[in-house]
Amino acid sequence: MPVERKKSFWPGIIISLTLLLFASSLVMALDNIPATSAKKPVEPLPVVGSMENLKKLLVEYEKSSLINSGQLLRKESKMEMMNDAVTVAPLARNEMAAGGAVNLAQESAKSLVGASADYSSTNVQVQGVDEADIVKTDGNYIYQVNQQEIVVIKAVPAEQMQVVSRIKLDNEGFTPRELFLDSKRLVVLGDSRAEVYARSMPKVKTEIYPPPVYQQPSTIALIYDIADKKQIKKTRELELEGNYLSSRKIASHLYLVSNHHLDWYRIQEKEDNILPSYRDTAVSSDFKQIDCGQINYFPGEIYPAYIIIAAVDIDRNEPAQLKTCLGNGENIYASINNLYIAVSRQEPARPLLKDSNFPAPAAEIGPKTRIYRFGLQQGKVEYQGKGEVPGRILNQFSMDEEKAYFRIATTSGEIWRNDENTSKNNLYVLDQEMNITGKLEGIAPGEQIYSTRFMGDRAYMVTFRTVDPLFVIDLKDPTKPTILGKLKIPGYSDYLHPYDENHIIGFGKETIELKGRNNEAQAFYQGMKIALFDVSDVNNPREMSHEIIGDRGTDSELLRDHKALLFSREKNLLAFPVTVMTLSETDKNLPRTDFPAYGKFSFQGAYVYKIDLQHGFQLQGRISHLSPADYQRAGDYWYEDSKNIQRIIYIGKNLYTLSQDLAKSHQITDLKEVGSLSLR
Repeated sequence: MPVERKKSFWPGIIISLTLLLFASSLVMALDNIPATSAKKPVEPLPVVGSMENLKKLLVEYEKSSLINSGQLLRKESKMEMMNDAVTVAPLARNEMAAGGAVNLAQESAKSLVGASADYSSTNVQVQGVDEADIVKTDGNYIYQVNQQEIVVIKAVPAEQMQVVSRIKLDNEGFTPRELFLDSKRLVVLGDSRAEVYARSMPKVKTEIYPPPVYQQPSTIALIYDIADKKQIKKTRELELEGNYLSSRKIASHLYLVSNHHLDWYRIQEKEDNILPSYRDTAVSSDFKQIDCGQINYFPGEIYPAYIIIAAVDIDRNEPAQLKTCLGNGENIYASINNLYIAVSRQEPARPLLKDSNFPAPAAEIGPKTRIYRFGLQQGKVEYQGKGEVPGRILNQFSMDEEKAYFRIATTSGEIWRNDENTSKNNLYVLDQEMNITGKLEGIAPGEQIYSTRFMGDRAYMVTFRTVDPLFVIDLKDPTKPTILGKLKIPGYSDYLHPYDENHIIGFGKETIELKGRNNEAQAFYQGMKIALFDVSDVNNPREMSHEIIGDRGTDSELLRDHKALLFSREKNLLAFPVTVMTLSETDKNLPRTDFPAYGKFSFQGAYVYKIDLQHGFQLQGRISHLSPADYQRAGDYWYEDSKNIQRIIYIGKNLYTLSQDLAKSHQITDLKEVGSLSLR
């Protein structure tokens, strides 16, 4: 009997362990997180530490940059690599980081209508991650960046709009760019180009040459208490050296990113003042230098610039938390928990063949995109790793985070090439350690990405050269992204916006195809195109409805800035600003040549549509701030942009359009004008 009990004991343990392991694997599978993806500790970034080490790192960068450009390789090849002592010539660089564009609520597949108030909010990429914009509303007041001031408009009732306050921005050299708004605070973001005397310049006769100056760019956040709309008070200023890259706001936490490029001449002159500075009036009104012991760097990736990330709780007057790294930044993507900074880097130059001025063959040509991830936790910013993928990205919508994975779409190669290095489009999935865990490469050779939108387990990608293929990509298995279907139609989409989980709206341009001088097909853009796509059958996406606005030359800010869109699925409402160019009947009847004609100016303002799945786009009307006299005076083009409608919002039953000169209100139902207010 005892032996029998012993025999029956172990199988039970084995069965229990097997079931436990199976259950654990099942949970991981359901969460779409592989068992091997347990987060490993991130190796901390090294610290610059001293001015001597900083200058050493920058000299190493300068040498490597010459290597990458081929200059140093060529020189060393011809000198038969005599020695390693290379004289580094100063570089006159004044590179500007490309700004990323830039949250009260967003709808991915939901309306912009707030849960407790009937007014629109900024169209943002990620729900719960606010982006700064030139116009914000709280459902009662409208705040607008208007040249060198912030105009505060009491918008309700719509028939009695009035300016209740003007915030004069008297900071020297300051230019306001965007706003954040919550119930208690207004944040004004902008940049400054203050002139600063150079501290170290060539020895010249001061009586002949005036004291030299240079412009010191800085990024500024001004925080205001807006409890009393007629007595708005500035409570805090935060200023970071460098160009404004982007910002996000999550709840009361503001994340501000600047990119401060170093003047290589000042470094060569051995000037000590090459460290970045900032000021935070919660601590002091004076600038404070960021010490070398507080600056990190990425080993092997030195760049003469600083990325400065400042985290501020705008509801508390506590010191800003800063994260500073020696490096560059181009595009920003942020989720609730993470901030990603993407920067393109060119592959190093290939070594020269022996006794030759020609480089050796390369297996891979073209830039790569490096992504740095920083965790965002209650106003704290911590470096959490980096990854790299082939190709270059288009904008912030090329990036996305879903569960434990980061997804990114890139274009590699060149569209003008017709060999193995022609352009190709790719999608990569990176895991918790920022390693590539899945990839889909070589999409639409010879074309390039014009827009991307990630929506849960799917991605939508538009590429273009002569036609517009819309690709539907399955991301359910992060290790194996797969194309489910595609649709080819004339034109292209610059921006994709979700209608719901099975329908998507594209905004771009119509195109026509003409034969070039070498009888080669070429595509030319025409009027603005909006299209509604049905992707419920993922293998066979189809265009349900489309509209063409104007002719060649028609343009909209929406094609460059997603925040110019107003969309509400519940209200069946779609609106955006547009400048319309049209061809005369005579021009339309002219025989087509190898270059289509541009239209002439005919309208500037807002196009307002009703939209639903049964009827598609239904133009409800157009709203303009230009007077009949303005249209009479206009020639082939319109240049007085102070009356150009920049944003459209809604509050309750009324639609509001805003330009620098005017604010107008109209009923949503019939677009009947109910109020007009001069802002000058």
